[in-house]
Amino acid sequence: MPETPFIACVDDDESVGEAIREMLKALDLDAEAYLSGESFLSSGKLDRTACLITDVSMHGMSGFDLMRRLAALGYSIPTIVVTGYANDRTRAEAISAGAVCFLSKPVAKQELLAWLELALNLSHGGKSPKNPN
Repeated sequence: MPETPFIACVDDDESVGEAIREMLKALDLDAEAYLSGESFLSSGKLDRTACLITDVSMHGMSGFDLMRRLAALGYSIPTIVVTGYANDRTRAEAISAGAVCFLSKPVAKQELLAWLELALNLSHGGKSPKNPN
């Protein structure tokens, strides 16, 4: 039986990370919340991560810094970027950094799940469609 995909949620707002983790766990997905990019990088789970959900603006390492660091380490993890401060510049930066999508907080559950399904497909060798964001 194939291993359940692991999803990492990085958000320095503990309630947001935990809410996403709980939602994913309720769907029988393997998920963990991290309060910082640094804690995710040191988690020992980079090789298992099928999708990353990250906030943009966090204390210390930003979501974009985390994406660049993962790329520099040789990881290509499909990433969903979320933020409470959406604007055209941030959206463009997310997409240019390789994000699967860019979502504004609060994120609608069905929208997140639809993008998560796409991201998990990409982590298993699928091709990315044009991002409608």
